[in-house]
Amino acid sequence: MSSALRLRLAVTGLVVLLLQVSTVLAQVRREIHIPDILDGKTLKCDFHMHTVFSDGLVWPTVRVDEAWREGLDAIAITDHIEYQPHKKDVPTSHNRSYEIALPRAKELGMLLIQAAEITRATPPGHFNALFLQDAKPLDTNDLLDAMAAANKQGAFIWWNHPGWKPEYKGWFDIHTTLYERKYLRGIEVVNGRSYDPEVHEWALSKNLTFLGNTDIHQPAGSEQMPAGGHRPMTLVFAKDKNVPAIKEALLAGRTAVWFEDKLIGRKEYVQALFLGAVHVTNTEREGKKTVRFTIRNDSDLSISLQREGKLGPKELNLPGNTSARVRVDVNDSEEPTELTYVATNFLVAPEKGLPVKFLILGGSDLSVKVQ
Repeated sequence: MSSALRLRLAVTGLVVLLLQVSTVLAQVRREIHIPDILDGKTLKCDFHMHTVFSDGLVWPTVRVDEAWREGLDAIAITDHIEYQPHKKDVPTSHNRSYEIALPRAKELGMLLIQAAEITRATPPGHFNALFLQDAKPLDTNDLLDAMAAANKQGAFIWWNHPGWKPEYKGWFDIHTTLYERKYLRGIEVVNGRSYDPEVHEWALSKNLTFLGNTDIHQPAGSEQMPAGGHRPMTLVFAKDKNVPAIKEALLAGRTAVWFEDKLIGRKEYVQALFLGAVHVTNTEREGKKTVRFTIRNDSDLSISLQREGKLGPKELNLPGNTSARVRVDVNDSEEPTELTYVATNFLVAPEKGLPVKFLILGGSDLSVKVQ
């Protein structure tokens, strides 16, 4: 064997080894710690993403790998029905991205939901339909016909990025029609890097399911990670980890949105997550009128507390998986001492944080309750 051939074989072997090592390293998963609530499971989800089968820039299996590495439990690939800019290179096949991605999702233990994006000029805008069996019947000129075809399959339909074109933003007659026919059941409060307070208010007033997603087109990691170090995601409070349970939770509106350092949703779910994440430990007296205790954040959620009352620290900032030691002067009576705060980044309405209390129970059974 010549030295040149040996060198070529050695180089080839090294390249193969490096590729294998890089593949192994690429498949390290980030584990996200958010408490399970409501006697169910909190599933981390992204229901809005694109591949080369519409206007995305990656193959469907890449979307699965990216989501798995970033700690998600469930995704939907929502390629556009009407907008197919790569059709000269990739045939228009509305179910194909799901078919390609499904074996990889099963291999990684990811839940993959069959979906598509119904794409119309704004207004009325774009809509995602989840839990389809066949996306082809949605390929029709009339919007209401497309909605009816999705609804016939039992789809969950929601309105994407209503503020995408601010000059045309609004709730129009067509949206009322979709809402009254119960085609429109959810709305995207967060899209990519944008949170929309007005859409937040629409979700509350019209009892629409909260959704927050990436709407990713580029390869994940090609842009700077949003503030908070994670992609925006919909937290689904499902009874189990499977697709039917996700559908049931979305129809019931049991979701919240994790965006940057914010948690956004209805009060009952935001509060349940706060109570699941925050724990008080190591409570002790220091003389007759002072109590010390530790407030612990046992989640990846960031928590910012602003004092409302007169007792306790003015501010408490607890990044994910941290704790703070608190000293409070209390009455020497048996009456409870109440510390009132607002979790300013747990948004239960636009610019309105979650009210919380720490109740110090005195006497021989000294304890602190979180409410």
